[in-house]
Amino acid sequence: MTRGAPIPKTVTLHVPFRVVKRGGRKEMQLPEGATQSRRADSALVKALARAFRWKRMIESGEFATIAELAEREGIAPSYMTRVLRLTLLAPEIVVAILDGNQAPEVTLAKLLEPFPVEWEEQCVHLS
Repeated sequence: MTRGAPIPKTVTLHVPFRVVKRGGRKEMQLPEGATQSRRADSALVKALARAFRWKRMIESGEFATIAELAEREGIAPSYMTRVLRLTLLAPEIVVAILDGNQAPEVTLAKLLEPFPVEWEEQCVHLS
């Protein structure tokens, strides 16, 4: 634009993308080669925070059993044990989740399924 040119009232942008479902929510997927800034998956971050908080509460002796803590939190003990398993994730996987750099396949639903205990195997299993 030049100084004397009038400013248009509207500007139309065409951005190619498709909508895909990821972890039960819709997300925009850009075409190949397009860069997209990643955001941390809030469900994964919240689950990690809860897992480490619950682990600390049990280890401190504040609660004697998982069932006791689950009752206090108002959730099923089976769900709590699945979330607590997240404390066994390899440190690099935890950091990737917190930075929003985890593989697209790494969702909370997938992490609540059984995964290998060995960190090296986790990296292969979850990529």
